[in-house]
Amino acid sequence: MPNFNERSYQKELLDRDDIPFEAIQQNMKELDRINTLLGGHDITIAGLKYVLDYANTRIPVRICEIGCGGGDNLRVIRDWCRLYHIEVELMGVDINPYCIAYAQSRKENKGIEFVCSDYLHTTFQQQPHIIFSSLFGHHLDKQQFVQMLQWCDTHSLVGHFINDLQRHYFAYHSIKLLTSAFSNSYLVKNDAPLSVLRGFSKDELENMFVEAGITHYEIQWKWAFRWLICSITNKPGHGK
Repeated sequence: MPNFNERSYQKELLDRDDIPFEAIQQNMKELDRINTLLGGHDITIAGLKYVLDYANTRIPVRICEIGCGGGDNLRVIRDWCRLYHIEVELMGVDINPYCIAYAQSRKENKGIEFVCSDYLHTTFQQQPHIIFSSLFGHHLDKQQFVQMLQWCDTHSLVGHFINDLQRHYFAYHSIKLLTSAFSNSYLVKNDAPLSVLRGFSKDELENMFVEAGITHYEIQWKWAFRWLICSITNKPGHGK
C-alpha cells in the first residue's frame, strides 16, 4: 500500500531521456483528454482569470507556461481569450525536445511560440505578465519547487499560478483504475498514479512558499483532487 503521508520521489517514465517520440505523442494526447474530462483545463482558466483580475496592462497580455508538454493548456487559454476578446501572446517552454516537436506539429497550436529549453535558462524579449505551470511542479523535488516559485515570482510582471495534484488515496486508486481500463499509453498507466503520489498536501505547499519567501498567494482546492495556487507579484505599476 502506498504511503500517502509523504511525497514519493520515484521518477516518472516521462522524465527519462530515452522515451521514443511515438510514446510521448500518445502520452500527450491522453493527458489532454484527461485534463478535459476531469476539469484540469477549467482550473487553468480559473488561475488565468484570478491573475488577470490584477493586471493593469495594455494588451496584448504575455503569458508563458513552463513544462508545457504538448501545448494543450496554451491552446485552451488562446481559445478562451478569443471568446472574450482578450489579445494575448503565448509561449510554452519544455526541456523535452519530443514534447516541443509534438506541440509544434499540432495545427491546433498555430500562433503559439514553443521553446525547447530548461525554463531556468529561458530568456524573454519582453517579460511575461503571467507565468504558469500545470502538472509540472510534481516532477520537481522540494528545493527545485522552491526555486521554481522564486523564478516565477522574479520573472512575472503581474503574477503566476500553479495547477497541480493533491496526494490522496482516492485520487490514486481512481486514476489507477481508469488508466488501467482505458489508456493505451504505457507512460500514462505508469505515470498517472505515480504523479498522484508525487503530489502535494496543503501544508507542504505552504511550507515551500514560506521557504521561497513568498507571502502573497492563495491556495484553492479544486475537483478532481487538484490545487490551484495563485500569486500576485505586486511589482510597482503592474497591479491594483
